[in-house]
This record gives sequence, C-alpha cells and structure tokens, in this order.
Amino acid sequence: MNDMFGLEGRTAVVTGASQGLGKAMAGALGRARAKVVLVSRNADDLAGAAAELSALGCDVVVKPFDLANIDDIQGWVADTWSDVGPLHVVLHSAGVQRRAPAVEVEQADWDRILEVNLKAPLFLSREIGKLQIEAGSGGSHIFVGSLTSNIGIPNTASYAASKAGVAAVVRTLAVEWAALGIRVNAIVPGYFRTQLTEALFQDAERSAWILSRIPMGRAGVPEDLGGAAVFLASDASSYVTGAILNVDGGWLAG
Repeated sequence: MNDMFGLEGRTAVVTGASQGLGKAMAGALGRARAKVVLVSRNADDLAGAAAELSALGCDVVVKPFDLANIDDIQGWVADTWSDVGPLHVVLHSAGVQRRAPAVEVEQADWDRILEVNLKAPLFLSREIGKLQIEAGSGGSHIFVGSLTSNIGIPNTASYAASKAGVAAVVRTLAVEWAALGIRVNAIVPGYFRTQLTEALFQDAERSAWILSRIPMGRAGVPEDLGGAAVFLASDASSYVTGAILNVDGGWLAG
C-alpha cells in the first residue's frame, strides 16, 4: 500500500528553519523522506540546524537568504530550482514580532513585520508557484498563521495585521491555483515554548493566563507541529486547499 504521508522524491523549502518551529517542521518533513531546503538569514544558525537534522537522517540543503530582500526573491528561487531541482513544497515559517501597545507602534516596526510576515511569503510563493505552473508539477504551499489571525490579543497590532493578511492570502491563492494542482493551506499555532517565547513563560502571571486559555492544559512544543506539516505537504491532504488548520491545544475552540 502506498504511504500517503510519505514525501520521498519531493523537495520542500522551509523558511525560518534555523530554530524553533521552523526547524521542528523541517525535521518532520525530512523524516517523511523529503529533501529539505533550509532557509534563514543567519548562516551560522542554519549550519547548526543542518548538522542536527542530518544527524537524524534528514536529507538537507542549506540556502541562506534574508527574506526582507524582496527584490532578490525571484533570483534566489530560480537559482535554488536550478541547483536542487523542482520545488514541490514551500513552508513559510519565518516571522518577526514586536510587542507594543497600539499607541506605541513604530512605523519602522510595522513595516518590518508586514514585510517579513506577509509580503515575503506571498512573493516567495509567487515565484515558486510560477515555476510549478510552468512545469505542470503541482505543489503544496503551507503558510503559518497565528491566533491573531482570528482573535484580538493585546500589544500585537502589527503582528496581527500581518497574520490576518496571511489567512486572506491563503484563501485567495487556494482558489486561484486549485485547478492547477497547487494546494495552499495554513497552520495556525497556538502558544508554543520556543527560544523566542520563553520570556513569556518565565512571567508567572502571563504564563498562568496563557495556560488558563488552553483546554489541553499545556503549551505546545515545536514537535507538535510536525504532523500538521507532513499532512499538508503530502498526498494525505490531496483534496485540502484553503484550509486553516489550528494546532493550538483547543484555544480557538474554547
């Protein structure tokens, strides 16, 4: 019987792959036998992630790139496609956050957050999608949303705008590309413990509030996203497009 969750023979680009959620999802795709192109602007961190995932048996390729360089995305995609072959999956895990009350939001932070979290994923998918359409190969584009794609959380106005935009982009690309065999979906993580969020969990009051909102009673760990990533990348989700898959311990259901 065919393994509908297997990714052998497919190449997946994962942004934000040097740490945290991106690295965990890249590892899950690699263990499902995809070749994984690891992308991050920090070459040293990326090399460390590549060594860690290679030791687990993953087939990885390192391609450092700063997604804020929007004008260079087309060339980077063309070079990567030429170097490693057709790109079947792209998983947009790279993101930035600047927490501040709305009255203190700085224009520079707004611009940076929207550029990295929304503009760069759209244009990266645009360039990969063009080549997939030209090749007639189909593909899977996986965006990463947020609880703030759906609900208001204080001090996240810029981030929430970017992630609400991600959900809109997913729905739009899904209907544009469905007949071309390209599926577009999103994973929405809840609160996860990573290097970037550890300060939140060290704040006793904030941590208690977070945990009180999660029906499963615990924060997520990066490995909790692996199954969702493999599902959306694989033939197991061959009739799924435009979906927003919540991986949040039940937060949004409560």
